[in-house]
Amino acid sequence: MGTKINLSISHPMAAELLEKAKHMLADYEIRFSANHSKSTLTYVNQQAGIQPVSVDSELYDLIQFGQNYSLSSKLALNITIGPLVKLWKIGFADAHVPKQKEIDERLKLIDPTDIVLDDAKKTVYLTKKGMELDLGALAKGYFADKLKQFFQNEGVKSGIVDLGGNVLTIGENPKYEDGYWRVGIQKPSSTRGELVGAVLVKDKSVVTSGIYERSLNVSEKKYHHIFDSTTGYPIENELASITIISDESLDGELWTTWLFGHNSNAAIDYIDSVPGIEALLITKNNEVKMSHGILPYVVLF
Repeated sequence: MGTKINLSISHPMAAELLEKAKHMLADYEIRFSANHSKSTLTYVNQQAGIQPVSVDSELYDLIQFGQNYSLSSKLALNITIGPLVKLWKIGFADAHVPKQKEIDERLKLIDPTDIVLDDAKKTVYLTKKGMELDLGALAKGYFADKLKQFFQNEGVKSGIVDLGGNVLTIGENPKYEDGYWRVGIQKPSSTRGELVGAVLVKDKSVVTSGIYERSLNVSEKKYHHIFDSTTGYPIENELASITIISDESLDGELWTTWLFGHNSNAAIDYIDSVPGIEALLITKNNEVKMSHGILPYVVLF
């Protein structure tokens, strides 16, 4: 999955449950990853413009969910972004700034309306050769929610699922009298592990997405991995990172992706009108902005 994973639970059979969770994650990767050569999703991409591919119900549902939000968000989220991601390769050793002609060619392949889904047969068909689905903006949230559901069904009352920038807490933290989990917020301009503060949560998801996670520096210009589907280039605005606090991790994934297309003030104003969702934003000049509901639960260092 390209990240460091930490799972911690309190349960009499913790070792056995954690082993099962490890196998769950391995299974998800072999089905959902766009970077795994033998994953089901990779096969869907390989058959683009050739034939529909039958997939399991979980993968089908997430693709359908992603298509719906790609369209309703006006491409703020775009699960057909794969050809653009593979072109830039930001985060990989061979990352580079593509030629404009190459970008223009890829833009023709990132239209979610070109995904054809058959609910009865559970098939996925990408109508243009060269199309590629990439569920990276949704998958970790989906996996985290599934793991929490599994743990709770097994009787886990306290625990934490940390999928690298995507943290989902279960119940209360037994190490603190107040029961709150302390989830650190990375300082964008610093080395990994240096925090700007922490958010206190119980039974909540904390998802952070930032331009510092994967980047490319060329001729004193920095390119990050969050793309604008209309231009083919990384989004350019004042934001360095977005943290979303919500009940479910998948919601956190959606909101971090969607808000990156807005300036910080507009993003906070919007979140303040949405029940059950809170946000902490950090700008490129290290200014921290928060929605009203989360103010009492954030400690800045």
